[in-house]
Amino acid sequence: MPDTWVVVGLDNGGTCNNATVLDASGKFLVDRLVEIPSRVTEGPEIAVGALAEALEGVLALTGVERSRVRAVGLDTPGPASADGVISSKGATNFPQPAWWGFDVRTALEERLGLPVVYNNDGNAAALYAHHAHFGAEAAEHSSISAIVGTGLGGGVIEAGQVVRGAAGMAGELGHVHIPMEGLLAEGQPLPMCNCGFGADAESVASLTGIAANLLPYWLTRFPGHELAGVPILEAAKLVRSRGEDGDPLALKIFEQQAMALGRLFTIAANFTDPSAYFIGGGVVETGPKFREWFLDTVREHTVLREEQQRVASFALVPDLDMAGARGAAIAARDASAP
Repeated sequence: MPDTWVVVGLDNGGTCNNATVLDASGKFLVDRLVEIPSRVTEGPEIAVGALAEALEGVLALTGVERSRVRAVGLDTPGPASADGVISSKGATNFPQPAWWGFDVRTALEERLGLPVVYNNDGNAAALYAHHAHFGAEAAEHSSISAIVGTGLGGGVIEAGQVVRGAAGMAGELGHVHIPMEGLLAEGQPLPMCNCGFGADAESVASLTGIAANLLPYWLTRFPGHELAGVPILEAAKLVRSRGEDGDPLALKIFEQQAMALGRLFTIAANFTDPSAYFIGGGVVETGPKFREWFLDTVREHTVLREEQQRVASFALVPDLDMAGARGAAIAARDASAP
């Protein structure tokens, strides 16, 4: 029967694959992580096999027969093309030469014998945030999402659909240049990004930005701080918990990150004028008090016109650990709908 079909969403990461199932009525059949090792460090053939295993596992868990699967949604970290070809220079999660220029979408499609719809992980999470927020009215709205993690990912959604761009690089919010005047403290060096840009959003609002740019500076302003004796990358990972505890150094860092995101959203307001602005990532995987403070600070530094203020909303990406797989499933559903 037409209403018995399902789609499967597969979220591929550096450590694990997460899978979900979305039925024809729009209901997700699992409400938790369903993970297995992604095995990406073992090369494309084994990693594609692990994705196929993730699909079979979630179907067994939900009791769904494979014949009911209409399509599969896949997301991976970038950079990759809109069609799922990993960058010719590789990527953080795909550093081995065998991955360079590898067409992961087609490889999985051939392995499964099912249509596979690809998005990068930031776009998939953005798509889920949009649909979860707007529900049945998703097609009537636009949104922009910033996902703060090791880097700064995100996505732009227009009329309920991912804006991909000509080369699949739309929504790379981390590499948008933002004004630094008034954001940097006295004597604070211009932050640099791993991509080679200076003063882009990721150089501030990311874990790598904390380790390379923000923490080294703020440690000089808080002599004797407990993080001074910790290796810098390890110390950067500890900043979030210190922020939740109200540590003044950590709060300075997160205030700068929130300011950077506000300035990024201000730029977005002037070229996409979205209905909603979403924040996700580790920075908001925190207690309610801290994440609400962070979201309020982002909102405070997002400059909107009066007309925009009346209609725009700010929110957190929900169910973030499941957002990628769920967004991938939504993309597959929309692409395969009759």
